[in-house]
Amino acid sequence: MSKIKVMDEVLANKIAAGEVIEKMMNIVKELVENSIDASSDEIKIELIDSGTKMVKISDNGIGMDRDDAELSFSRHATSKCKDLHDLFNINSLGFRGEALPSIASISKVTLKTSNGDVGTLVKIEGGKVIEVSSSDLQKGTTITVEDVFYNTPVRLKYIKNLYSELANIVEYINKMALSYPNIKFTLINNDKVLLDTAGDGNLLKVIYEIYGGSVAKRMVEVSDSNDDYHISGYISYPENQRASRNSITTLINGRVIRNNDLVRIITDIYHLYMPKDKFPIIVLNIETDPILVDVNVHPTKMDVKFSKMDTLKELLTEMINSKLKELTMIPDISIKTRTDISFDEVEDDPNEISYQETTITFDVEEESTVEKKAINEEKVVKQIEMEEIVPEEYKIKEMIPRGIVYKTYIIAENSDGMYIIDQHAAAERVNYEKCMKKVLNSEIERVDMLIPVRVELPKNEFLIVREHLDLLDELGLLTEEFDENTFVVRTHPTWIRGDLEKGDIEKIFEVIAHHEDFSKEKFVDHFVATMACRMSIKANDYITLEEAEFLLNELRKCENPFNCPHGRPTIITYTKYELEKMFKRIMN
Repeated sequence: MSKIKVMDEVLANKIAAGEVIEKMMNIVKELVENSIDASSDEIKIELIDSGTKMVKISDNGIGMDRDDAELSFSRHATSKCKDLHDLFNINSLGFRGEALPSIASISKVTLKTSNGDVGTLVKIEGGKVIEVSSSDLQKGTTITVEDVFYNTPVRLKYIKNLYSELANIVEYINKMALSYPNIKFTLINNDKVLLDTAGDGNLLKVIYEIYGGSVAKRMVEVSDSNDDYHISGYISYPENQRASRNSITTLINGRVIRNNDLVRIITDIYHLYMPKDKFPIIVLNIETDPILVDVNVHPTKMDVKFSKMDTLKELLTEMINSKLKELTMIPDISIKTRTDISFDEVEDDPNEISYQETTITFDVEEESTVEKKAINEEKVVKQIEMEEIVPEEYKIKEMIPRGIVYKTYIIAENSDGMYIIDQHAAAERVNYEKCMKKVLNSEIERVDMLIPVRVELPKNEFLIVREHLDLLDELGLLTEEFDENTFVVRTHPTWIRGDLEKGDIEKIFEVIAHHEDFSKEKFVDHFVATMACRMSIKANDYITLEEAEFLLNELRKCENPFNCPHGRPTIITYTKYELEKMFKRIMN
């Protein structure tokens, strides 16, 4: 008798549910994507106890007839992928035909749907159809999922606490709202509204709904394209920092995706503007021919592969870099006295200018008369012309130093307000850009050392460094193998200080030996940043006002005077208006 048998369909669906349904968010994700594919412009998500007791998704999409309603719970039943050609040209969010039968196999499901002509009600428990009957003709679909994992209790034990489950769902719905600003999303948990977007197509308004007004006004629109890709969306000022990569939302043809390469590219671009453990707020939609993207990598359809990653990286890097260089990124210390925000008649206050940028004040009305209007994008993020003519090479107006506190912070002023400058961070930026220009110079000036520097390394590090001797030569370090596991350096570039040459050279070797994902570009950047730090004045180093003035003038000449090479701010500001408000010279 044969030992191999075809699985029962209910059993197969339960096994598939193990991959497709890992947490409550997966159920919400699959059902919301079905609603989007059904051309809905209103989607309501209702939860009880973070979805563990009930998930209810209602939409106003095209609905289904009776036959499709019944067939939709069959394994691999789909209207979105009919042949191999469709698999390589996927334009819908769903296509596997696994989600509904997987969900139905481990829960109690009620489907109510209508295409406007026929209304159908389907009830399923544990993968078995209990009832199929007629229902009302209200166009759209409502699907209710209750008692998840009731028939697989071992899976239920691995569900995380309700707060974690709810956080995952909220994060996903936030990303979908950012992906589809033209769809009205409403998310409710235990009768409490967690998100309610307008669905009017205004992406910046969705950003406001999710992150708040202070973030929304520090977002900048970007758009660019090449032969393969078109990218559009918003990027944040570096001061809008988050501790998690989850603040980076990337979409491919409207689909929320996870791609470590994309996240790495974005964080590499921002690494000069913020610390390495912080991340910007990003919302970018990448449009491309579906044939260039493989979304059939994982059952969740969130992991994707790009066939032309190099051209995408080039486009993304150029777009974000060029936009960041246009901005003036001096964080201003805002004084917040209002807690409610309205978009009614947003006015620009000329007294609230943080150099090159308007700070928006939102007036408050009585709740009975307040109605949220669409964000005026030009006023929320508005670049204005400077009143004074400043040379193009200077991104900061001239500042006059007035004092130094804690032997670390320079206090300066100009007509715009008061500035606090971190002397070490400012010196780092100046030295970084000077060193980088010399490193990238094809004709490096070298100095022969009277006493060559010997560098002895462990065998594994020695082998790594030996692979990059040509790079060391390009940097101006004439390096030879001297003995087993030992190098000798006979020359160094002129910009390495003579009294620090041994320590700097050893640091260069250390960086090469330990730098992860080694590349010449990353190494040079890390190496120059390290050297700039060692060369610069430190906190608690005493400098005179004349030296402070020279440092500030040098900082003004920098391409990016706003951050040190490690991403910390070099300068913050209080506007004159904010100072007068703090001292009650201005009472409104």
